[in-house]
Amino acid sequence: MHRVGLRLGNPEKPASLALRRIADIEHSFDVFNIAAPTDTSSRERVSPVDTNAAPRLVELSAHELRRRLDEALAIYVEAMGYPRGTEFHRAPMWTEHTSRPGWRAVAALSPAAPGQHERMVGIAYGYRGAAHQWWHQQVRDGMSRSGADDQQIHEVLGDYFELTELHVSPGAQGHGTGEAMLLALLAGRPERGVLLSTPEVPEEDNRAWRLYRRLGFTDVVRHFTFTGDSRAFAVLGRPLPLDHHSLPR
Repeated sequence: MHRVGLRLGNPEKPASLALRRIADIEHSFDVFNIAAPTDTSSRERVSPVDTNAAPRLVELSAHELRRRLDEALAIYVEAMGYPRGTEFHRAPMWTEHTSRPGWRAVAALSPAAPGQHERMVGIAYGYRGAAHQWWHQQVRDGMSRSGADDQQIHEVLGDYFELTELHVSPGAQGHGTGEAMLLALLAGRPERGVLLSTPEVPEEDNRAWRLYRRLGFTDVVRHFTFTGDSRAFAVLGRPLPLDHHSLPR
């Protein structure tokens, strides 16, 4: 396991009962996501996109993401290859995430003909990680099982931005949209580092893995199984800021 060089943050206060319930709810949605019905029609299908035109990046407010949640979730389901119906289970969790401290979202919009609505072709969001959150607790457990001591765990989890979602519509992939959204999302973040989880793939051979390695993300935990999901995931991280001065050459 390669540790991410992050500084120790202030110890988190014990989570309240209400926050623990939110963590339980988040876990429940993850479990439901795995068993989502395959015969449910998607609320929003992703339309074909013009791959020759560069998308426009915009920062979304919480209200704007909630208003366009169907579009965003349709991209998520298609990009991840999840069964239709998954979006119904994820929608409440994405909505709840918009209220978390430090939440930020960036969308990629495909240029449209005059008088037509720009289509969303990419979505990325995240927020400040905290000890009461389900994902934080899972990663802490994974690091502990991998042999990290308390000091090493606090160096990574003491002060970080959780890159929760980063998805590009398959028809718009391969043109740098994911990297552009990631850089925009992390620009100016006050946290010491950024963490994310991504499914393990043989030889790290897909666009997501190549992007993360190119931007200097290193291993925090490998081949980790989150509660309620049988797939193996990697947890990756790197220090912030993420700018051209700090990128690998």
